[in-house]
Amino acid sequence: MNLFDVYPINPINIVKGMGSLVYDDKGTEYLDLYGGHAVISIGHTNPHYVKRLEDQLHKIGFYSNSIEIPLQKQLAEKLGKISGKEDYQLFLCNSGAEANENALKLASFYNGKKKVIAFRKSFHGRTSLAVAVTDNPKIVAPVNETHNVIFLPWADETALEKTFAEHEISSVIIEGIQGVGGIQVAPVSFLQKIRSLCDGHNAVYIADSVQCGYGRTGKFFSHDFAEINADIYSMAKGMGNGFPIGGIIISPKIQATYGMLGTTFGGNHLACAAGLAVLEVMEQDNLIQNAADLGSYLIEELKKFNKITEVRGRGLMIGIELPAELSNVKKDLLFKHQIFTGEAKPNVVRLLPALNLTKTYADRFLEALDKTLASS
Repeated sequence: MNLFDVYPINPINIVKGMGSLVYDDKGTEYLDLYGGHAVISIGHTNPHYVKRLEDQLHKIGFYSNSIEIPLQKQLAEKLGKISGKEDYQLFLCNSGAEANENALKLASFYNGKKKVIAFRKSFHGRTSLAVAVTDNPKIVAPVNETHNVIFLPWADETALEKTFAEHEISSVIIEGIQGVGGIQVAPVSFLQKIRSLCDGHNAVYIADSVQCGYGRTGKFFSHDFAEINADIYSMAKGMGNGFPIGGIIISPKIQATYGMLGTTFGGNHLACAAGLAVLEVMEQDNLIQNAADLGSYLIEELKKFNKITEVRGRGLMIGIELPAELSNVKKDLLFKHQIFTGEAKPNVVRLLPALNLTKTYADRFLEALDKTLASS
């Protein structure tokens, strides 16, 4: 049997990782500034994380949600404390797409309405509803198409107000910073306008924090920069440092009923152990502040490069927009300087490193980028 060929793959076999470094099967060292799509939040093979998972595996790895799982309550309490959303409710699942799927469904349960506002260049996942609110026709199958989604221009308050006036809106789903869309930061005033309109029309504000949440931007949720509270926050990626875990936290105004949401694997013992380990390391090592400080340093240094068109982002979620003639930069960083970065089409290099990245590694990247741009 062959693999279903849907991924363009670099010919590199990573077999070991430690912190912000990974190694291939030939022993070559790479600096990882992408973390597998923002997944590695506390570094590869973090010792506390490994021990947490190993200890749990020796006890029990899985049982279903038909029994008490105290680790779920511990994770909820720790998450509430660190995020500042202690009066919210946690539903655990397995991925960001599943988190957004449940958020959209829950919003419709709450107010009985169908229409959803999403935004151009959005990415919310690949499952049925999540892909329907994703602005990429290439990944929306005919069976996923729905007339219930209204795509609006990014940060257009006039279009937003007009749509609320003309339709019964169930929810608005928005990334605090668009990732796949090119590291586009949502203006504070725009997020505040969404909050205001949702309040006035009994609509649900869904803060997609799958990539831009979990401390990456220097606040726990990037939406926190607008000093508002969303009704539902979706999470995944950095939540488990590589272990599949996702979730939504839900405003106290939305009440649960038995059977409303469900999952087989979500909230299992191993996933909760991974989730707790991540939060414990984030707390004890002050990683949210590190993301803020190191992100500010990187952004300021990157702005000094005259060949860069624009630098966008917050904390350790950074987009480097390059002119078309420098489309080689990401590839050269990987194959000439052994540095993993990401991209957003057509010409944005994305940085999504672990939150415990050091200044030494940041400088290593800046030096490599300087050499790459100089030779391009």
